[in-house]
Amino acid sequence: MNSQIHIKQIFGIVLLSVVGLLFSHCSKEPEVLNSTNNNNTDKPIIPTPYIMQMPLGWSMPPIPADNPLTVEGVELGRKLFYDPLLSRNNTVSCASCHNPDFAFTDNGKQFSQGVDGIAGKRNSMPLFNLAWVERFAPTINGRPIRFFWDGGASTLEAQALAPIIDPIEMNETLPNVIQKLQNHPQYPGLFKKAFGSDSITTKRLAQAIAQFERSIISSTTKHDRFLINPATGKRFDSTVFSEQELRGLRVFSLEEKGDCFHCHNHSTPFTSDFQFHHNGHRSTDSGLYRITLNPADIGKFRTPSLRNLVYTAPYMHDGRFKTLEEVVEHYDNGVVRSHPTDPLYLKHPEGLHLTAQEKADLVAFLKTMTDSTFFLKPQYRKP
Repeated sequence: MNSQIHIKQIFGIVLLSVVGLLFSHCSKEPEVLNSTNNNNTDKPIIPTPYIMQMPLGWSMPPIPADNPLTVEGVELGRKLFYDPLLSRNNTVSCASCHNPDFAFTDNGKQFSQGVDGIAGKRNSMPLFNLAWVERFAPTINGRPIRFFWDGGASTLEAQALAPIIDPIEMNETLPNVIQKLQNHPQYPGLFKKAFGSDSITTKRLAQAIAQFERSIISSTTKHDRFLINPATGKRFDSTVFSEQELRGLRVFSLEEKGDCFHCHNHSTPFTSDFQFHHNGHRSTDSGLYRITLNPADIGKFRTPSLRNLVYTAPYMHDGRFKTLEEVVEHYDNGVVRSHPTDPLYLKHPEGLHLTAQEKADLVAFLKTMTDSTFFLKPQYRKP
């Protein structure tokens, strides 16, 4: 078929481009304090190492030397992730805005609401495969720019604390959270199992949540079987796709068509270049500029993964598009094709001129990146 003819051409293009969370009011990276109470009852406790099960063909992500994954730490982080105790009025948890049933986004909402019912201005980002962001995300002026839409947190540990102290989200103070956890009948013992001490600190709080978030892996999609078919070991196995999905792959991969692959490199499982781009949106959100204060970064946002789009609507940093079809229309003819839009989009000054069939094919290909099993695993659900 026509789509089969172009597969080698497509692979040649995409292989050249291999990659070598919440609201707009999320604070810049909070300080991870190591304050402690004086009721430490340390005993020699050695947590159990947590073995990450690497998907076929995936490399091991970087794990901080001072926060190795342990069975007890990941489990503690899971409990904290689902506990509204972290918020000022004990009503909002991390999971309130990152529901596993929606690939850890906020239940199809454009904007999430915090403890006082105030909505933010950015769409809740999905939480999976975050451990690899720390490997591939850029460093700007000596600082890693990684998490949240604008890169405002350089580590998962810092990302875990930001929503707690954000005035719109959980609107709590770290000393209050630590006191509530310290007075809890279970948490001191759980922290002792995870960290060898029942003295709860902000550092250990952040480390536990980060451990859980690093453990969340999405790797079972038709697109993953295309990258490496576990049944045969074959790479780029086009036989896993339907004819329409193969046509969509062609639209996605060719510069004269969708030209999607520059930012969403689909020859890796992460489908992101982990960089920051202005995609021709009409938002007044300053994006990356909030962090760098570089005027050239106004309106730039981190390239999201294309995994699990079926579950993560609405789309874009401000959730402006309700459907994948609307997203495709934006890139086809809705991009503001002038500065400060990224030059990648200015290559097509008159738009992409995709046909209705090509748009439908592209959406079909995007849906091959759907993992309908990972969020059902008990280790990711509410304990």
